[in-house]
Amino acid sequence: MTITLIHAKSAAAAPVRAAARDSSADGAVSDEALIGRIAAGDQLAMQTLFARHRIPLYRWLLRIVRDETTAEDLLSDVFLDVWRQAASFKGRACVSTWLLAIARYKALSARRSRVNAELDERIATTIADPADNPEAALQKKHRSEVLRDSLAALSPEHGEVIDLVYYHGKSVKEVADIVGVGEATVKTRMFYARQKLATLVAVA
Repeated sequence: MTITLIHAKSAAAAPVRAAARDSSADGAVSDEALIGRIAAGDQLAMQTLFARHRIPLYRWLLRIVRDETTAEDLLSDVFLDVWRQAASFKGRACVSTWLLAIARYKALSARRSRVNAELDERIATTIADPADNPEAALQKKHRSEVLRDSLAALSPEHGEVIDLVYYHGKSVKEVADIVGVGEATVKTRMFYARQKLATLVAVA
């Protein structure tokens, strides 16, 4: 596919590190309409959809795989799948939910294939160190930093549910569709995740 997705790796990470400034002249066009145009081979529609969703998808992938290069590669793969599978989109869920589900599947597959000491070390570095010096402890009192550190300390199952609900604005049903479990399971995970988060924030 000869469109700018070839450069997805560099295009994905830079905006995340700089600022979220994705806007498009086609901003009034719905995601569903873009998917229909993509299914017909419209490359401009593909670029518009990519610009609209690349930052939240990149962050979602990064949360799962814990590696920037891998997340960038997977972002490219996600949109290549969108290009190939747009015609199969049935609209049973919103486009952003569909994209998150594709991204999650790819991220979990990549993570399973890279279960080794290096990955374990990267994951370990995201967990807050209880032995931080007093200055670092005071800095972590900022709510956003405390929440981010606490989220990283949750189990993958609990962390992804909280991430989808609070950072991606997904409903329980949408989370269930993305994760592939029942709504009751999502609610149970949310309950225990909130309890764990409350404990982590209280002691931070």
